[in-house]
Amino acid sequence: MKKILLMLLLCTPLLYMGCKAEPEWVNLIAQQEQEKGQEEKREEADSEFKWANLADSCTTVLINQFMNKPKGTFWASPANESNNSGNIYWQQAHAMDVVIYSYQRIKDKNPNLADTYENYFKLWYANKANNYDKGDTKYGTTGFGNRFTDDMCWISLTLIRLSEATGDDTYINMAKTLYDTQIITRAWEDEKGKGLPWKELSVDKTRNACTNAPGCLVAAKLYLKFKDAKYLADAKTLCAYVNANILKSDYRVGEPPLTYTQGTFGEACRQLYHITQEQSYMAIAEQVISYAFTSTRCTNKGFLRDEGTDMNQSIFKAVLIPYAVNLVLDDAASGTVRNTLTLKLQDNAEALRKNMDRTQWPAMYCNYYWGSSFNSANIASMGAQASGASLMEGVARLEAAQAK
Repeated sequence: MKKILLMLLLCTPLLYMGCKAEPEWVNLIAQQEQEKGQEEKREEADSEFKWANLADSCTTVLINQFMNKPKGTFWASPANESNNSGNIYWQQAHAMDVVIYSYQRIKDKNPNLADTYENYFKLWYANKANNYDKGDTKYGTTGFGNRFTDDMCWISLTLIRLSEATGDDTYINMAKTLYDTQIITRAWEDEKGKGLPWKELSVDKTRNACTNAPGCLVAAKLYLKFKDAKYLADAKTLCAYVNANILKSDYRVGEPPLTYTQGTFGEACRQLYHITQEQSYMAIAEQVISYAFTSTRCTNKGFLRDEGTDMNQSIFKAVLIPYAVNLVLDDAASGTVRNTLTLKLQDNAEALRKNMDRTQWPAMYCNYYWGSSFNSANIASMGAQASGASLMEGVARLEAAQAK
């Protein structure tokens, strides 16, 4: 009985936010163009807590507080309060990824909101994801070319996800063009192997994890779509470079180990396993993603650690989470690994849920570290909000899979 009462207490603020008598929430629904009865349906639901409801709330905060809606791109702070959003490009990919997962989750039950999301996708694309180099023809004429190779890789992955979610090949065709003309053309080879540089070759030839891991994944995904052998060859080559030069014996993907490269290289290896059926790829995927959730280098008191407060570091966890969920949902992965990751994801989600202050709605912000609450005296971070919303969308995916 105490457990039931506790669950009711924790859910009550979300239900209260959906009450039609609350003007602020009514205005929010209107802004989102949600169906009139959406919140009534939540109130009519049974008292059992649903992660999907909290995912709705966190993603709504991300969109309504951080998105420049006429452009479909995201500010670094609520309504660009910090006035420092002009140079955030690669982060746009991972904020939009959260919206894509939300879109896939709600599109059948809420077509009006799905239409709104699709419009955001088109605006994001039309505005070149806030690319500050879009006018420099040195990086091609797509508008997505950039001095940083890794930024183009992250953006390409989101373009691919947009096509996977919507069925519109406009996005993946752009990713293909960007990869063919601006990404793989920068690869260079020496006695260590062939890999992608972090920036354009004339500036910085460093071949690091945050470039070669997503580059490998882009190539693998392009192969899955277009069946062109050159993409599979590229994916294998870039994977081999990471294995030989970056991956450590304890499965750190570089030093220091960061959650976004752990997740991305794990997903690249998982995709290569499904393409080639070579078990060694899946073994690496399991190890590197597990490392992010179990090593004290990546965690603090059992939860994913605060990796930093700037716009690069704060969004790292938003990259890891979807790939960890993909591994959990992959029947080809080890049952032990899947069970362990499920528990870790749930523990992190419970921590974030406990530490979100619902009384601050709509400023219900996620903190950099999910084991503590956001200090409302500070300016909120889009990166931290995207990471928290990614976690909630991720456990909502697990919840939906378990319900089947």
